[in-house]
This record gives sequence, structure tokens and C-alpha cells, in this order.
Amino acid sequence: MSDKTLMLSIALACSIVQSPRPNVVFIFSDDHARQAISAYGSKLMQTPAIDQLAREGVRFDRHYTANPLCAPSRASLLTGKLSHINGHIDNETKFDGSQETFPKLLQQVGYQTAWIGKWHLESAPTGFNYWDILPGQGNYYNPDFINAAGTYREAGYVTNLITEKAKKWIKAASGQPFCLIVGQKAPHRPWQPNLDKLDLFADRRFPLPSDFYRDYSELNSGASKAHMRVNQDLKIDSDLLVDSPPARLDAAQKATWLSKMKGQDAEFHRRIESGESRDAVIYDRYIKDYLRCISSVDDSVRDILKSLDELGLAKNTIVIYGSDQGFFLGEFGWFDKRWFYEPSSGTPLIVRWPGVKPGVVKSVTSNIDLAPTILDALGVKPPAAMQGVSLCYLIKTKKTSVATPFYGHFYESNDGEHHVPKCISLIDGNIKLMFYYELNEWELFDIGKDKGEHRNLWGDARSADLRKRMVNLLLGTQRKYVETPEIIEVTKRSLLREHV
Repeated sequence: MSDKTLMLSIALACSIVQSPRPNVVFIFSDDHARQAISAYGSKLMQTPAIDQLAREGVRFDRHYTANPLCAPSRASLLTGKLSHINGHIDNETKFDGSQETFPKLLQQVGYQTAWIGKWHLESAPTGFNYWDILPGQGNYYNPDFINAAGTYREAGYVTNLITEKAKKWIKAASGQPFCLIVGQKAPHRPWQPNLDKLDLFADRRFPLPSDFYRDYSELNSGASKAHMRVNQDLKIDSDLLVDSPPARLDAAQKATWLSKMKGQDAEFHRRIESGESRDAVIYDRYIKDYLRCISSVDDSVRDILKSLDELGLAKNTIVIYGSDQGFFLGEFGWFDKRWFYEPSSGTPLIVRWPGVKPGVVKSVTSNIDLAPTILDALGVKPPAAMQGVSLCYLIKTKKTSVATPFYGHFYESNDGEHHVPKCISLIDGNIKLMFYYELNEWELFDIGKDKGEHRNLWGDARSADLRKRMVNLLLGTQRKYVETPEIIEVTKRSLLREHV
């Protein structure tokens, strides 16, 4: 080797060693449905900042949440594990912060880590150099925050406050590699928009979704009993905020709210009194406030992206946008989540990775894949105990892979507020299987041909081979993910009764 070649080799090696490690900013909203993102084809609203991420990054079209509920989703994000393994099965459980999480592993290799905003895991955050979180669900206006020093209150709107805290922390942390999770509360119920969004959509009428009056006889017997109907279960005051401004507004904020909403409140009453469909009026009010909350989230994405640009960090920062789960926006006549139907468990995921070509991934992926993906992207080998898989190959190639089937389990009791039955779900390609084990009922959908999940193929004799393949795959997947013996046994007993 010549001296010139040797010097060139040393220079290249040094440039590799000295190249800055990438940062990660993960903007994680709450209850944001794909149907309310224009990059996913939404006809409801425009989300220009999230769309920018999608244009410049990689959009996942088949991403799902393995337990479509706020706190369990966050636990899976941190651990890369399903709920029965990380122990956080519902919103009442306390997260075991002593277990291994991806932020702890990043700390071990020199990353600064932070979580700002909605946390909702009951126990104090661990594995973070800095945290500043909302207590519980938090409040939209003049919210309390908790950090290592204690609890305090901030004046303003929660989405904006979280955004400013995130920007401030990024600026302070920019001297070494960092990973920040920005936990937005919005658009979680109750939908309380910022004052500057109250005029948005005021002159627009949103029609009822085509399947608002869903025939629940097409579905499991629990569907007709669920307490999440837009036209029956939304409260006019606390949910729709008709003549009811948020309680935490200060005097000036309340005066602005009343001034802006007086005409809209009067119009709500006038439309109902005039004989217009009550269902249509309620839905219109619901969807406007939901979308107004999302507009502030989109502004947050815009401001964080702009801050990264101004600080010179954009070229070395992976930006991820996602939500803890999806949400019903009137489909099936419902609001809320909890089900494994597409509007609820289907979740947005967009990854902008500098140097990686933009595109779309159509493979089925799960939220348990997020932790190993972030670790892999930052050069840390995901531990074998994580049940998810890295999505870095998909992000870089956009190739449809022979992916691991999606497995999900919803645990919340059907005696709760929403009365949604416990359910196990398996998705393999376009085929979705659901087992409501307390009801001993099964659903089988081909969501490639039946996007609205209207035709349950489970009892169709022509689907016998498909049914058999999916239940065998389900049992194998349960064993792979070390599902509890009780659940595996109840699955087997039901299949014997069904003669599958």
C-alpha cells in the first residue's frame, strides 16, 4: 500500500468515526386517525406540515397498534414488547419503569434522552435525562406539568406549550446526540381547540360518513352494545362544548371563547330546532372540534421542523410522526378507539430520515417495532428480548417484505365506560382475524376487497381453507410471542367448538 493510499484510508476512517451520530425527534400525538391526515388521503382537512414530512420521508400505510389504548401503546413504544410481556395492559396499570427500554439503551451509548408532554404511565419516567410531563391525561388550557422539581402550572394552550418546551430542549441539547419524544395530548377527548382555531371550519358543513348508520348485525354481538355512538353517547356540554367553555380558561380566554363560539352555539341550537337531523348536527360539531385540535398539532410539527432547520440539525435528525392509535371519526357511527377495526387500530407512521429516499411502505407493521427501529437507526443492536423487529430495511428499500403477522390484544373490560369486548387480532397481508374470547365469537375480513369490514367471512363455507390457515397462524403467533397459557387455551377450546 502506498503512503498516499494509506493516508487516504486513515482519513476515511477518521471521517467515519468523527461523523455525528443522528438525532431522533419522535412527535407522538394521541388518537390521531389516519383519516384526518391529508397525506393519507383525508377529505376532511389539510395537514401541510405532516404532509411535508410524508413528502420528504417514508409513509407507512399498514401500521397498527397492538393494544389500541393510550397507556399500553406508550408502554409498547418504550419496550418493544406486547402488553402481556411489559405488564401494562390497560389505562389503570402502573408502568414498571425498572424494565429495559430503548431510551435507557440510548443513554448507555451517550445519547441525551427526553420525554416532554403527555406521558400517562402513572409511574415517574425512567431512562430520560430530562422529562417534563402532563399529569394523567392533562388539560388543554393552563395545564399542570410535572418534572423532577415537582408540579407547576403554565398559562396557555397545551399543544403550544409542549411545542415550545420541545424546541427549547432541542436547542439546549444540540451539542451531543439526542432522542426526544414529544407527547402531544391532542386530539384526545375532550376536544378543546386553541382560541386561534375556533373559527376554523365554522362556515363548513361536514356530512355524515357513508357508514354512519352501520348494521351492527354484520359484526360481533358486542358492537351494538358499545357506548361510543356519536349520536347517543357524546355529551352536549363536556364533549361538544355547546354553551360550555372549558373550565380552566382564565377570564380573558373565556371572553375570547364566548365571543368566537356564541354564533356557533346559537347555530347548533337553530339547526336542531329547525328539524335538521340531530345526528348530522352533533357529528358536525364533533368533527370540527376534533379537526381543530389536529390543526394545532400540525402547527407544532411545522414549528419543530422549522426549529431543526434554524439550528442546522435537520440534515442529521430523524423525525418520526405517529400516534398511539387511530380513532373513529363517525365510521360505524362511532367515536373513540379500542377496536381492531381499521379506523381504530390503524395508525399513522411517517419517518423522515436524512439521506433516505422518500416513499411508501405497504407492509404490515406494529407499534412494537418502533423501539427496535429507533435503536437500529442509531447504531444500537436491539436486544433479543424485544418482540418487535427493526423497520430500517423497509424504510430504506420500500420493498414489501414477508413480514411477521401483526398480533394484537385488547384487554379492557367490557364492563367499563365504553363496553368494548376483549379481543385478539391477527393480520396477515390483507386478511384480518379477530377473536372475542369473552363472547366466543370470531370475525374474518379480507380488508383488501372489503375495506369497510362489512363482510364477516368466518361462517362462509367457501372460506374454510382461509379460516384454517389463519387460526393455525394465530396459534403459532401466540406461541411465538409467549402469550399467556390461559389465552392460548381459551383460543384452542373455542376452535374445537367451532370445529376448525
